[in-house]
Amino acid sequence: MNLSNTITMKRLSLFVIFIGFLVASLPVFSQGLTTETFKVGKTLALLDAVYVDSVDVPGIAEEMIISTLKKLDPHSVYIPADEVAEENEPLQGNFEGIGVQFNLLNDTIIIISPTPGGPSEKIGILAGDRIISIAGETVTGIAITTAGVRKRLMGPKGSTVKVMIYRKGLSNLLEFNIVRDKIPVNSLDASYMVNASTGYIKLSRFSESTAREFIEAVSALKEKNMVNLIIDLRNNSGGYMAPAVQIADQILSAKKLIVYLQGLHTPRQDYTSTELGTLENARIAILTDEGSASASEILSGAIQDWDRGIIVGRRTFGKGLVQNGYYLPDGSMVRLTIARYYTPSGRSIQTPYSDGVDNYYKKFYSRYLTGELLHADSLNLPDSLKAYTILNKRTVYSGGGISPDIFIPVDTSDYSEYYRDMIRTSALANFCLKYGDQNRNMLHKKYRTFEKFNASFSFSEKDLQELMIEGEKHGVKFDEVGYRISYDSMIKLMKALIARDLWDMTEYFRVMNAGDEAISKAAEILGDEERYNTILGFRREIK
Repeated sequence: MNLSNTITMKRLSLFVIFIGFLVASLPVFSQGLTTETFKVGKTLALLDAVYVDSVDVPGIAEEMIISTLKKLDPHSVYIPADEVAEENEPLQGNFEGIGVQFNLLNDTIIIISPTPGGPSEKIGILAGDRIISIAGETVTGIAITTAGVRKRLMGPKGSTVKVMIYRKGLSNLLEFNIVRDKIPVNSLDASYMVNASTGYIKLSRFSESTAREFIEAVSALKEKNMVNLIIDLRNNSGGYMAPAVQIADQILSAKKLIVYLQGLHTPRQDYTSTELGTLENARIAILTDEGSASASEILSGAIQDWDRGIIVGRRTFGKGLVQNGYYLPDGSMVRLTIARYYTPSGRSIQTPYSDGVDNYYKKFYSRYLTGELLHADSLNLPDSLKAYTILNKRTVYSGGGISPDIFIPVDTSDYSEYYRDMIRTSALANFCLKYGDQNRNMLHKKYRTFEKFNASFSFSEKDLQELMIEGEKHGVKFDEVGYRISYDSMIKLMKALIARDLWDMTEYFRVMNAGDEAISKAAEILGDEERYNTILGFRREIK
């Protein structure tokens, strides 16, 4: 054997050893695939060791993984090493940084608000401050992106970053040395009382902290005499299963099946309620739409199957597959589907995907074309998908999402291309950012409370002229017809954005939810015990 062959064989052996290590690190159920795994490993090693030209083996390996997973199901995915942290951050419930909400305006970083109790607030950084430099690097006038700001401000807990701040009214820049810390990422966007007896909670995702946030919000609402609760899961695409189970546990009485998982290599696992339920006596309404998926459907399915609450809105997405994350040796990750989940009545709500991933997503978008989002009777599911709720044997369906008990159509009456383009180009958001920045002190003095702001705030004609000018700057030509069609919705969104910048996300949703048909209908039904029970199939006793 010549020297070159010896080197080649050594490289090949090392690659096979590496593949062997990878196989050994995978779960036991993968051991039956070792022969095939070595075939793939050997092929990559041969490309690296003996192919006639230079080959990007890591790139080919990634392409192989991505294309393979795409053939399995729509939700098994590969995540490159440099994207893993960013992908996991929203679900882990926190990140490490300086704790500010910021926005970019005219290539300048403006602090919208420091995180309450976070490192920036503790050392005196204020809303309206401009960050001029980070760690000695000038960050104005360099076309910095949101990702660029985050990259510079985030870092390990305990590390220090120096920022130079411009504050209106001061001639000199202010220097702050900020010690980074754990910053919470809230999954609960809003919590407030809709009326004297009904509370409202908006969840944006299901993360590690969601159940704790939910329980704390329920406790606070009960202090305001909450009797019934609306849980808004619209556009909540899911996340971790555990918090969905924990929230269902607060609503159901003891020993009720919440969800079960099962797969070829995953024996059936049942998740059952305990005696923790703090909402067992509350009337419950859950709001859903086509963007509600995964953990949102676990919670909605459990409540519906036990005839425990009403589902208001539109059919959910239909994601009934469970993924687990597996790290690869280079720090990348494969999120692999390991099981299906089933609601208490035995429903799988996964939308079929046997005709390919692309067609799977086309089915979702076809809802806009078939009229399903506008008419309750446009969805005709076959009898083969019928199932029945556990207590009252109401008809429900499997095979593609949770269908609501009360249908609420999409409201398209305010739609115009002008409004769409004002949002798409960030013209509307930029106007609100400028308005809030220029008028912050005046607004705080004039509106001491959100209630006063909500009742009496309005934009002047001069403000609206400035909005049109901002649109023109972003390439959005003024359209009188579109402006009039979308006027009320546009003003509401602008007011909500100002409220968010002055207070928080709860105030944003309090503005945006005014006149919301789903919330109004849910609150109406929750306030009528007889109607609520009739929808759920409970018969009033005749005495």
